[in-house]
Parts: sequence; C-alpha cells; structure tokens
Amino acid sequence: MAKQERLGDKPTPEEYLRAIICAPIYEVAKKTELQEMPKLSERLGNTILVKREDNQPVHSFKIRGAYAMMSQLSDEEKARGIITASAGNHAQGVALAGKNLGLKPIIVMPKVTPDIKIDAVKNFGGKVVLHGANFDEAKAYAIEKAQKDQMTFVPPFDSPAVIAGQGTIGLELIQQYAHLDMIFVPVGGGGLAAGVSVLIKQLMPHIKVIGVEPKDAACLKAAFDANQPTTLERVSLFAEGVAVKRIGDETFRLCKEFLDDVTLVDSDEICAALKDIFDDVRAVGEPSGALALAGLKKYVQQNNITKKNLVHVLSGANMNFHTLRYVSERAEIGEQREALFVVTIPEEKGSFLRFCKILGNRSVTEFSYRYSKLAKDQKNDAKIFVGIRLMNGLTEKNEILNLFTKNNLNATDLSNNDMTKTHLRYMMGGRVNQKIKEKIFSFEFPEASGALVLFLETLGSSCNITLFHYRSHGADYGRVLCGFENKDEDIDMYLSKIGYSYREETQNIALEFFVK
Repeated sequence: MAKQERLGDKPTPEEYLRAIICAPIYEVAKKTELQEMPKLSERLGNTILVKREDNQPVHSFKIRGAYAMMSQLSDEEKARGIITASAGNHAQGVALAGKNLGLKPIIVMPKVTPDIKIDAVKNFGGKVVLHGANFDEAKAYAIEKAQKDQMTFVPPFDSPAVIAGQGTIGLELIQQYAHLDMIFVPVGGGGLAAGVSVLIKQLMPHIKVIGVEPKDAACLKAAFDANQPTTLERVSLFAEGVAVKRIGDETFRLCKEFLDDVTLVDSDEICAALKDIFDDVRAVGEPSGALALAGLKKYVQQNNITKKNLVHVLSGANMNFHTLRYVSERAEIGEQREALFVVTIPEEKGSFLRFCKILGNRSVTEFSYRYSKLAKDQKNDAKIFVGIRLMNGLTEKNEILNLFTKNNLNATDLSNNDMTKTHLRYMMGGRVNQKIKEKIFSFEFPEASGALVLFLETLGSSCNITLFHYRSHGADYGRVLCGFENKDEDIDMYLSKIGYSYREETQNIALEFFVK
C-alpha cells in the first residue's frame, strides 16, 4: 500500500487523487455493492444503478471520511483526544473509527437527539455529550472545547482528509462499472460531492457528476448563486442528514470547479424515491439516502435523457421506523399518483352523489366535508376536500380539473400545497363563527420529550391560541400549525422566545377554504 499523504488546506487535484487512492478506509469500511434497479430502469428508459452505502457497518458512507482523517493523525494528536459534533451518521462514523484505532472520541450531540442515535454511538464506543438545542449549538460547543482543551476536532465534511475519504466511492464506481454516463450524489455539507467529482474529473472526465439538494436546504445552490458560501436562514429537518445551512469552504471550492450541475427536489419526490428503492432492491433508506435518486428521476425527466447508464448513491439507511408512515403518505403525491383538490359544490341534498358520478370510475383516496350553514341571505356552498388516485400523472390531473370546469364546479388543485398535505387533510372542525383578527404560523422543531410542552408553555401563556394542529409522524422533528388572536401585540417577540423555526401562513390559499 502506498504511503498516505497529509493534505494541506487547499490540495491540488493531483494531491486529492493520490489521497483517495491511498486512503486506508478498508481497514474498517467495505467496498459496497453496485446493484441494478430493473423496474425503475424500464420505467425511465435508462439503466439505473444504486451504490449501496447503506450496507456500511454504520449504515452510511460517513465512515469513509471519518476513518480517512482519523487514521492519519499523529500519536500526539490522538493523545490529546478526539472530539466532533453530529446528530447522526457522522457521529457513528467517528465512533466506529475511534474504536478501530483504539480511541474513545467525544461526540457532542444536541439535547433533542433521539435515543436510537445516542445508543448507536455508545455501542460503537463513543462518549456522548448532550449540549444545545440544535446541531449548530452542539458544533459551536465542540469547537470551543477542542480549542480550550487542545483536542483534535473531526469535521463532518469541510476537511481535505474527510473529502478524500468520501471520494473513494467514486473510485469504486468506475472500477465496478466503467460505462457510466452520470453519477448523482446527495449534497449536505458537500464532502461527498466534492470527493467524488474531483476524482471522476481526473480519471474519467466524460462522466457527469450531478449534486442533488432538498429545495428547503439548498446551501450549495445558494452558494453558486452568490458565488461564495452563504448561510441559509432556515433548513427543513425532513432529510436530516443533509440539513446544512452553509456549504463548506473547501467543498464549495471543489464543487464549483468539478461538479457538473446541481438539481433540487422536494420532500414528496424524496418519499417517492424511497418507495422506488424499496420496490427494486428491498432496501429501506433514510430520506437523505434517497435524495440522489429523487434528483436522478427529476433530471432524466427535465432533460429527456434516455439509454444512458446512471448511478445514484444510497448514502444512508439510519431511518426511524415510524417515519415510514409519513413516507408512505407522501410517496403517491411525489410520484404524481394522487391529486388533492378543494371543490365547491351546492350545499343541498344529492350533491355528493352528483359529484361522485362526475368522477366516474376514478378511485377516491380521501373525502372530507363538514356542514356549513350560513345566514339566509348568503349562498350556501359546501367546500369538500377530495383525494383522487391518478393513473396518468399530470395529464390526468389536468383532465380532472377540466372536468370540474365543464360541470360548473369551482375547483383548486392543492396537490403541491404543503399546508394541505401536512395539516389540513388531518384536521377536524371548520370556520370560526365570528370575525377575529388572526395570524397563523407553521412551526418545525426537533422532536423530543418535552418539546411540545415547551412550545405550549412559551406561547400559550403569552398569546390567545385560536387554532392548533399537531400530528406526530414518528420522525425526528415535529410540525405544528398554530393560530393566534392578533390584538395588535408584537407576536414576533413571543415567537422568537421559542427558538423554533417558523413561517407565517396567514395568506396560504388552503386556509382560505377551510379555516379562515
């Protein structure tokens, strides 16, 4: 084996190539399988392959970068102690790497980290320290402690050694299948995208490397637009493994030079990709793990790609089992197999029957209605919420909308309205029977014991709550829809106290139909 190099702050492409080739990761990691996805290949008209990083000992690719960096530390650096911060996969990678190197690293994790992830780190030999309400606070504490106690900090992505470790995936891919046309990789902090692209562009530059990000956590796209790393105000927690507010400096430098393109996907498209992976290879990925496939499917559709050899990296499978309920519900919409509408029909006997006859033989997946009697001088119309199974995607959805128009029914497509999919389709009740000044907000917060109580204690004692909806999906985050009576008070002042991410939804069109 060639001698492993210590990389400087900004290595040359040639230095990265040597570091990737010489990375001793197989002392702990494995060369993962490359499998074909026959069902999806036939459907998309391309050969679709999946790189099974979910089969690593820590069920994610993160072990590669963690071990690549930690294995090159000097005896003095190891003796000073190892520390990192993570809420998931990187933590397990560092813990297992430490175990194989005879070290007991300190892993700083947010206080809201689920027990399943804490236990996994402990089982790999890591010492867990819980600190802060989120990853950013945990990371700040870990860096502060590393500086104070002169410990060695292991970054999750923005380190040349870590990037080189992740780049070994690219080397394996061209060894396993030399006829690739495109490689799709998930992007969080950018370590995987940087490592794979810098390797591929030196050895087989004709292969395109495409980065994939969630629309609501697109830190690389924001950096490309600004021509420098920039910090996002908020990121969604659904794909927790890539919920990064700011791309790394070194990862951005490499992605800017070597990455061919970046594409964005939403949560529904990720859920549909999770279902595709399960259907084809019977693997249960995590949301960030299926991100690359979601991007592949979208890129193929947008660019009319056919008869190509395309691979995506299934980057991890540390899935909370109960999250599958949410995934199952959203996958059909993500694959355009279900449409959601609000339709206005006359508030009179026989209206439901006439409406169902208009739909014909189509399968209704959901139907919600609540009686609404107005004053005598007002027209009594009923607002119904209906889900319809689609056999022909967007084309059929447009046909249904035209069918409603032809029958003089006012209908609005809510299939892409997140408020509808997250809250309204599960809510009971109706409009308030008096006029009130009201503001409505949606919240997203790390799910943990006491999180909901903290929310209510902070806001419930300060503001008059007019609407409240919370439904646990068994995920690592909670979603709340909450209305407040607006008495010319500074509601934002109270909202800032809670420390959770929020967005005002008062003008959301879905609320106009059923709530306001």
